[in-house]
Amino acid sequence: MIEFNVQDMTCGHCAGRITKAIIGVDANAKVDIKIEGRTVSVESKASADELAEAITDAGYTPQVI
Repeated sequence: MIEFNVQDMTCGHCAGRITKAIIGVDANAKVDIKIEGRTVSVESKASADELAEAITDAGYTPQVI
């Protein structure tokens, strides 16, 4: 499980964009997003760096927790 803090994720639209970006890297990834806590938890075969890059490309600033 890889966890990110994404402080600039503020709404459901943001969560959807981040989920779509992660699924673009790993179609089988399991994504759990908590908007209130601004956390993204991902179970994936992709590396933390690959996932962080996808989130960054979607316009957000992920930090590995």
